[in-house]
Amino acid sequence: MKNITIFLFLLTGVLGFGQATTTPSPAIATAPVTVNFDKAGTPLATYTGTIYAHIGLTVDGQDWQYVKGSWGDNTVQPSLTLVTGTTYKLDITPDLYSYFGVPTTSTITKICVVFRAATGSPQSSDIFLNVGAFQVSLNTPVQNSVTLLNSGGNFNITASNTGGNASYSLKANGAVINTNTATTNYAYNHTNITSNQNYELTVTQGSSSVVKTFSVIVNPATVSEAMPAGVEDGITYSDVDNTVATLVLDAPGKDYVYVAGNFNNWTPTAAYAMKKDPETGKFWLQLSGLTSGEIYSYQYWVVDETPLANSPKVVKTADPYSTLVLSPYDDPGIPVSSYPNLPAYPQGQEREVTVLQTGQAAYDWQVTNFTKPKKEDLVIYEALVRDFDADRNYQDLIDKIDYFTSLGINAIELMPVMEFEGNESWGYNTSFHMALDKFYGPSDKLKELIDLCHQNGIAVILDVALNHAFGRNPMVRMWMDDPDGDGFGNPTTENPYFNTVAKHSYNVANDFNHQQPRTKNYVKRVVKHWIEEYHIDGFRWDLTKGFTQNCTESDETCTNAYQQDRVDVLKEYADYSWSLDPTHYTIFEHLGTDAEEKEWANYKYDEGKGVMLWGKMTDPYNQLTMGYSTNNNIARVGHMAHNGFLGKRVVGYAESHDEERLMYKNLQYGNSNANYNVKDAATALNRMSAQAAVFFMVPGPKMVWHFGELGWDLSIFTCNNGTVNPTGGTDGDCKLDTKPQPQWAQNWMGDTNRSKIYYNWRRMIQLKKDEAVFEGNYTLASTNTLTPKVYISDATIPSTELNSVVVLSNFDIVSKTITPDFPTTGTWYNLMNNASYEVTDTAATITLEPGEFRIFGNQTVVLGTGDNTIEKAALYPNPTSDVFALNIAVKKLEIYSLTGQLVKSFSNTSAYTIYDVNSLTSGMYLVKVIDTENRQSTLKLIRK
Repeated sequence: MKNITIFLFLLTGVLGFGQATTTPSPAIATAPVTVNFDKAGTPLATYTGTIYAHIGLTVDGQDWQYVKGSWGDNTVQPSLTLVTGTTYKLDITPDLYSYFGVPTTSTITKICVVFRAATGSPQSSDIFLNVGAFQVSLNTPVQNSVTLLNSGGNFNITASNTGGNASYSLKANGAVINTNTATTNYAYNHTNITSNQNYELTVTQGSSSVVKTFSVIVNPATVSEAMPAGVEDGITYSDVDNTVATLVLDAPGKDYVYVAGNFNNWTPTAAYAMKKDPETGKFWLQLSGLTSGEIYSYQYWVVDETPLANSPKVVKTADPYSTLVLSPYDDPGIPVSSYPNLPAYPQGQEREVTVLQTGQAAYDWQVTNFTKPKKEDLVIYEALVRDFDADRNYQDLIDKIDYFTSLGINAIELMPVMEFEGNESWGYNTSFHMALDKFYGPSDKLKELIDLCHQNGIAVILDVALNHAFGRNPMVRMWMDDPDGDGFGNPTTENPYFNTVAKHSYNVANDFNHQQPRTKNYVKRVVKHWIEEYHIDGFRWDLTKGFTQNCTESDETCTNAYQQDRVDVLKEYADYSWSLDPTHYTIFEHLGTDAEEKEWANYKYDEGKGVMLWGKMTDPYNQLTMGYSTNNNIARVGHMAHNGFLGKRVVGYAESHDEERLMYKNLQYGNSNANYNVKDAATALNRMSAQAAVFFMVPGPKMVWHFGELGWDLSIFTCNNGTVNPTGGTDGDCKLDTKPQPQWAQNWMGDTNRSKIYYNWRRMIQLKKDEAVFEGNYTLASTNTLTPKVYISDATIPSTELNSVVVLSNFDIVSKTITPDFPTTGTWYNLMNNASYEVTDTAATITLEPGEFRIFGNQTVVLGTGDNTIEKAALYPNPTSDVFALNIAVKKLEIYSLTGQLVKSFSNTSAYTIYDVNSLTSGMYLVKVIDTENRQSTLKLIRK
């Protein structure tokens, strides 16, 4: 402990005792304890960060024994939970002996604790909390243990207590079977046990009681019987009888399995012992007498009587094929506003449980024949539901559908939404791949979002992490090495799904073995579930480099090299998804060599399929936006720079969830001179439109990471407390931390510097989607300079239509004179506003200011506005159901019907004035705008 003066110890020690208590008081060493702390009046009174406990015990008369972790180590020392106001708590379970790892032969008399800030200062004094003299030891069996018996076997129970005589009462399955009073030692032999038993031994001394729990599972002599036809792993609901459901568990090497649930009071009898199919070896059980529509929950109790060393004999686990699980760890932190009527986790149980409900009403899909946008035209908006808006749920995205439609994106890619560990997560720590994580909302709310996207022409792509699974995954836990007996561990050599050591160099968590038939079956079931149940339009497969069995964690060269087994299994998975949906998007995050990627890009391309690959170009684009002339070659943003790719299928991106924000680095590291500074916010924001011009206009699918369209400038390493920690530290690098929501709280759409990016991007997205030339050929010129040029053309399109485009840009910090090298002389048009530009000499130059760009085409195109104020005037949202705003101040605004009738007018309004159109009927209108400089624009408005 840290030394302090005697005076300070006495002063703060008195305060500390007054504001730290235990429940119960005094604490009992052999039972759960809650340490309560009120920071008011302590050195931590004004501290607002996380409070940690440097905590140990007084054991056999010695203070500060068995201390948890070491001083200041936030990764191992426990944090307190805020209760309300200034009060906090720390729950210690299941008892002091287990929590601190103290031998039960020792005596615990005090809890020793110092409460501290995350950095160690401020801190409380040393606080000592009494542990009562009354303590109970369960000698046999071990507390909370499960003992296996053959039917008819006997079971010995012995216990003892300190502090004098006590009364003992033993319950089995809720009924008292033995009592003993006025004793310090207890013994009972429960004989001829033929059914499973849940025991409670209650020991009482005066007003203090201690409860010890343990159980017995009886071998039911598993019945061999063929499964009913048509059932599959997990739950199969009857098509004709809503009172019946059949459960199937594939658990090779296990001796017997019980199904425990609220339908048998979590005490399964022999009637709930699963049968075993003689052909497949799978366990199965048909449940009958269920009430249609009622919510049930259950677990499998999986027994291996002769497990490997360090492996448990009994594993209690949810169904691997769960579509909804309840969690004792995560569910208490799910807001009611996000998931109303969340089923309650069953009290007295442990680990996740599976939800079962017969007679569920099918979702009423409004769109049942959605036509997906062409792969070549995709503009994908990658979003993390948690960080899209402050409520962190699907409703946030539903409420912003006009934001998406106005921007013009035609696909949303959701980061993983399957059941992951914890609530504050990116979702890649998946444990149940078929279950929807409840933190973002219920199943029907996700379906509503998908349905609404389809109504607005937007595809929904799901990010799936099928390379690995985390420790709560049932297929890990059923065959795990668990030397400390905490119910979590790593796969054993018997595990039929996972490797014991990873077979690639990018591993996280437990590595799936995709050569195992059971793993393949599981993956295909996951694919089928999301396509058929949720109408998902495509998958972005995370970390596909990990689908090989040929490498090691330390051999990155092997992992990055061509691996035939990986090619084969990923083709197999792609084929399966296409067998369910021939137009399904299959996107691999491989980021590897062209030799292997072209295998997928060209696979069944002639059938209109082919795999799309992620094209990471963050660093080159960021070099351009920062204004640096090195390492800025953006050629690989499109398919032309990828050797042997047949189609335009590279999903190019400058930003993604894994990469630092361009704007953040612009502001931190941007180039500058006396007249131009990229670190200036307005200047840096202005350059993001030029980046988009040499990004979106390159043919092929593109992806943006949410709020890049508003110039998001907070680092991806922003911590919960607002600091930026890219190199890691006591709280890690904060990359996964929940991010703030300034884009809505600060109304970024009302900031002209930011909304200009949005509207410029919208224009470019419109061009990309609407104009056929952007599916044509292209050339990226001057890609190693600060003035990259893009030439797009399609000779199959007649010259009377847009068939040739020239994109110019200047990412320098000084003006640059550029030779556009127009393909022909004549009239060209700025496609951002249709302003004409005469070319009399193709070698003539054009001067661009720093951060400027031009998109020229050989013909005009539909704008959505009438003249050259398109870069300034824009409506939002559009379509609208009630109101809209304009991003400029106007002298006059008039709304006309398509027949020319003036239906509404406004005058002398400021930027982002709200215009009420509730009185208008649904349909299309023309909005004539006259700005303060008497320039005019005509925009289309759709009233829903």
